Amino acid sequence: RNLLDMDTFSKSDPVVVLFVQGSGSSEWKEFGRTEVIDNTLNPDFVRKFVLDYYFEEKQNLRFDVYNVDSKSCSVLKQDFLGQAFVALGEVIGSQRGRLERPLTGVPGKRCGTILLLAEELSNCRDIVTMQLCANKLDKKDFFGKSDPFLVFYRSNEDGTFTICHKTEVVKNTLNPVWQPFTIPVRALCNGDYDRTVKIDVYDWDRDGSHDFIGEFATSYRELSRAQSQFTVYEVLNPRKKCKKKKYVNSGTVTLLSFSVESEFTFVDYIRGGTQLNFTVAIDFTASNGMPSQPTSLHYASPYQLSAYALALKAVGEIIQDYDSDKLFPAYGFGAKVPPDGKISHQFPLNNNADNPSCAGIEGVLESYLQSLRTVQLYGPTNFAPVINQVAGTAAQVTDGSQYHVLLIITDGVISDMLQTKEAIVTASALPMSIIIVGVGPAEFEAMEELDGDEVRLSSRGRYAERDIVQFVPFRDYVDDSGNQVLSMARLAKDVLAEIPEQLLSYMKTRDIKPRQAGP
Repeated sequence: RNLLDMDTFSKSDPVVVLFVQGSGSSEWKEFGRTEVIDNTLNPDFVRKFVLDYYFEEKQNLRFDVYNVDSKSCSVLKQDFLGQAFVALGEVIGSQRGRLERPLTGVPGKRCGTILLLAEELSNCRDIVTMQLCANKLDKKDFFGKSDPFLVFYRSNEDGTFTICHKTEVVKNTLNPVWQPFTIPVRALCNGDYDRTVKIDVYDWDRDGSHDFIGEFATSYRELSRAQSQFTVYEVLNPRKKCKKKKYVNSGTVTLLSFSVESEFTFVDYIRGGTQLNFTVAIDFTASNGMPSQPTSLHYASPYQLSAYALALKAVGEIIQDYDSDKLFPAYGFGAKVPPDGKISHQFPLNNNADNPSCAGIEGVLESYLQSLRTVQLYGPTNFAPVINQVAGTAAQVTDGSQYHVLLIITDGVISDMLQTKEAIVTASALPMSIIIVGVGPAEFEAMEELDGDEVRLSSRGRYAERDIVQFVPFRDYVDDSGNQVLSMARLAKDVLAEIPEQLLSYMKTRDIKPRQAGP
């Protein structure tokens, strides 16, 4: 919208070039270009970019806009109109998958805005069940009636057809009723609802030389209307139509029923307005070492973030794209807290008990560093209080509009194992997930038990309803060359990979469907 006008006698001829960045890399690679639209400052581009989406990765995108002036394919020969940087998660996490960003990059000029829309090609997961019957088909057999069957074809981009389904043969009738059958939408129309679906009607012959009765064409969109009404198609034989003046048709086929079953995806819920609420809990026990000492796990040098800060940034910077208010409650545990030096296992890092939320990941980092200067590292390592705190919030809204992710960063052996198991089993029935990142050299066997991948977690005879805990030791992700960006990307990829499935498992067990995004 409102692009710069670079042409003297007409308006600009814009094109958008999309660049993508590899995970943990700073190099930009061209992914594709839109078509060029002549003579407009408000182009609506038709060409779509199809990208693989990974919730657990920070997928950085760059959109460069140019005015095409020369016939050269090189963008360096064209006028630069501005650019926008955005993460794919930001577009998907924005309202209705629609994000507007200002274009920048031309000094002293307003470059206009770029509007991005993301939609998931999730119709690839839909499965259709339909049933058809026919009426007064042409008689093809000398001694009996016809033995009709149907053949379905989907059309390809190049105008050819590919067979995608055959019905069974119904013997000796001109009014067959075929059995209901199921077919993936992907097979029927490749996910394109308006693509032609061609259906041929044949009379079966034992020797394989089946006689052609006629054909008709439709589309997935037209077929889907049968959910509310019968649809009748005329079966036409083009050769007969040419030969006989009084030819009407070779019978009719009626679509009796048509139903679609959807497997909802993570993106369906995010687009329907489900918010991910991110809470952080940081280990302030004495085993971390004095924060002022370089040997401490909390030590932040001027050149390098501590393991705690790295883990927090890695996970938080991805999750924040799915949280509209970007306010994150942040707690510490295992420290003596001023003014009276009491041990606390859920003290707010921002020192505000009424509102423990920090503004953005930077706000959490700031409060964390501030707390290191004001509290006394102590012990023991208790997880249950902060898990119960987040579970209490999650229990207030269970309609699928809110989902909570608690990140616990710790250096060691857990002190309240029985209470923590009990808290997790209770939380497994709520809309929440728990990520535990272990920092430092300790052995973390107890954490593996909490991460119920192998054995479902139980407490006092009660089993967890879902597996909601993901544990990883930070040391497994540290890049040998010291590349922190790569370490963070690897860590986030592993700890966040299970979140979409965990969210879906909660929605499924509660039979919560995604809300429909507005038009």
